[in-house]
Amino acid sequence: MADGLLDSGATVSVLPHSVGITLGFRWDQDLPSVSLGGNLARFEARLIRLSIAIPGFSPHPMSFAWSKSDNIPVILGQMNFFQFYDVTFHGSQRSFEIQTASNLPF
Repeated sequence: MADGLLDSGATVSVLPHSVGITLGFRWDQDLPSVSLGGNLARFEARLIRLSIAIPGFSPHPMSFAWSKSDNIPVILGQMNFFQFYDVTFHGSQRSFEIQTASNLPF
């Protein structure tokens, strides 16, 4: 289990290197390379698929850019997270709500 940062400005979801290792992935596996932008652009990244489960919701398969860096949190970004879940932000209350998306992509 890992905590994740919900980042509506991130294009992709990102997984730190140590979390991928803990989940049993090996960096030397034949995994497709992906490019990251911003602060993570200097680090190699590989595409991995896994199923995530948020308490109270059904698990969903998601794609992650598995970064060679450990100096990042798990990031839940536009590419897959916001396809499966609708998120409503309440800025003045410093809170948000998550619901299963009404138009699931399958």
